[in-house]
Amino acid sequence: MVAVSGIGSWPGVDSRNTIRMVRDLFLDAAHDGLSALPYLPELPSRGPGADMIGRTSNILVDLPVDVQPQGWRMVDHPGRDAERASSFWRQDLDELAEAYDGYRGELKLQVVGPWTLAANVWLPLGDKVLSDIGASRDLGESLAEGVAEHLRRVKRLIPGASLVLQIDEPSLAAVVRGRVRTESGYSVIPAPDAAAAAHVLAGLVKQAEREGAVSTVIHSCASESPIGVLRDSGASALALDTASLGLAGWDAVAEAFEAGTNFYAGVFQPSHLPSHYSQAHDALASRWREIGLTTKDLQRVTVTPACGLAGVSEAQAREATRRSIEVATALLETSQR
Repeated sequence: MVAVSGIGSWPGVDSRNTIRMVRDLFLDAAHDGLSALPYLPELPSRGPGADMIGRTSNILVDLPVDVQPQGWRMVDHPGRDAERASSFWRQDLDELAEAYDGYRGELKLQVVGPWTLAANVWLPLGDKVLSDIGASRDLGESLAEGVAEHLRRVKRLIPGASLVLQIDEPSLAAVVRGRVRTESGYSVIPAPDAAAAAHVLAGLVKQAEREGAVSTVIHSCASESPIGVLRDSGASALALDTASLGLAGWDAVAEAFEAGTNFYAGVFQPSHLPSHYSQAHDALASRWREIGLTTKDLQRVTVTPACGLAGVSEAQAREATRRSIEVATALLETSQR
């Protein structure tokens, strides 16, 4: 079944109205053959604690963080910034529970993955967490525990929901290619082994599945995304920017797809919408045939924008969502030929 969803972030600061807007846009779009996957929108414009790093860091277990001059840093005790992040979470989940009262169906949640956290959170004294392999491993384990509790909490609030977990890894490409710079800026932090990177991701994927997530998807909109590492995590699906894949990337997508990994196709940048949905549909369908996949296989594709919507206006975000729905509807028709 062809599906449509979004990546996560939205413009604005009004949690209540945005959650309900996203709900209505997707649930109104669902029809026979087209699955619409609503999600909990993130509103980073609210400030520190609503940003992707601070938001996910707040669910870590026994690893408190707070904002320092460099960014989010591990501390002995949570402070004002951590409490602000907790307040945002409480507000969002209260609004989510009210908006989806009695809901039965899939609902997507998003968290930042362990490697992007490790590349952006600082040790109590010293460089980024990524610079210490033991600290990186501890952070990954803490995140897995935190995600498990997060899924349990949402399940208690919306017992009829089938939860999908999206793991955002925008920094993973830089991490595995040794491109994350040290604090001084004069050198780079050594890259983890690809197998080790996949193993840490797999730990989070498995923990989410043990807690009842019906599927997991890893999202990266970076160019040169390490698709092999993403695939080896065991996630149910990969979410990628189709424009940045290149020939090798598409071949890797085809290999993963044929091995059972589904695909979230980021078909356009929110700031550069195609003038007509057919442009995005035709580009994806054409590439699909070029890599040797059948039109029937398109029924395992979820259409999304390539990245979040926080960088555009609310009107543009709504239009990007509607355009995604149009592309998915056209893709459904193609898949049934």
